[in-house]
Amino acid sequence: MYHLRGVVLPEGEERDVWISDGRITFEPVEGARTLDGAFLVPGLVDAHCHPGIGADGPTTLEQAREQALRDRDAGTLLIRDCGLPLDVRPLQRHDDLPRIVRSGRHLALPKRYLPGLGLELEHPDQLPDAVAAQAADGDGWVKLVGDWIDRSVGDLAPLWPDDVLAEAVKVAHDAGARVTAHVFGEAALPGLIDAGIDCLEHGTGLSADQLAELARRGTALVPTLINIENFPEIADKAVRYPTYAAHMRALHAGVSDMVGAAVDAGVAVYAGSDAGGMIEHGRLVDEIEALHRAGMTREQALAAGSWAARDWLGVDGLTEGASADLLVLDADPREDLSVLRRPRHIVLRGVVID
Repeated sequence: MYHLRGVVLPEGEERDVWISDGRITFEPVEGARTLDGAFLVPGLVDAHCHPGIGADGPTTLEQAREQALRDRDAGTLLIRDCGLPLDVRPLQRHDDLPRIVRSGRHLALPKRYLPGLGLELEHPDQLPDAVAAQAADGDGWVKLVGDWIDRSVGDLAPLWPDDVLAEAVKVAHDAGARVTAHVFGEAALPGLIDAGIDCLEHGTGLSADQLAELARRGTALVPTLINIENFPEIADKAVRYPTYAAHMRALHAGVSDMVGAAVDAGVAVYAGSDAGGMIEHGRLVDEIEALHRAGMTREQALAAGSWAARDWLGVDGLTEGASADLLVLDADPREDLSVLRRPRHIVLRGVVID
């Protein structure tokens, strides 16, 4: 049992908080141990994370656990896995790990995604049935690969016909699941948006008109800015495909302006590190700071990686009866995001992880 007094975010009011049986209460708990700290922040949320993908492809379950621990120790207490090649349900039973919202397998076509990571369908028409299976097996999310390099044309290209996308998204929605998609370029975006997709990952090719449409529809964007920083390196290695390489460099050059325009348009933008593969785990604060540099206020960027993302994923923040998942900080992160790197305490399920 613990007692804290501090400024509770996002409300910004100083108040007393107790933790009992792993849950938040605002009613006094006798005998509670006092924890020092001035600001209480709902545990950070990595909305695009891959505990189970490493630099060489799929990991073991134990390696995925170590990745999740690195995320936890950097303050990430809730993860949306955003596509994994292995079943991490056993990790959901580990109370010392962040909560994980599973999105199942990436759905792709042969040779149209990173090898070994996705479920490769033999024909695009199989997508609706595959979406139904993933919706039944996941935690309310399905992940599509919306575009990837097509070596026959030497550039990014969509994987799915528009009518198939529309049917697949409807199948997911009818099953109570939401759909998100990896998408870098421009060509796949109209079909994904018109299909009623719920979220776009990366979205580097989004135009001003499309951002306005995302805002109108309530479609979210997770731009994964620290991963987009790898685009020039990817382009440098694509010497056989100069059109693709130039395209990736152009997308990289425009991504900050795109995110700033998304914020101005009222798009719901969330923080996702894309940890796994080219990005090390435990870097969510880098992404939050990158969102601030791209045009979000500090408070907006913090919300995108904390309470707003929790609300989007249906997980409580610092409310009566909620799981006690929070950071205890010495200073106001709305004034200085770097204080997120130095929490006085990390509390997960009511247990202090110091």
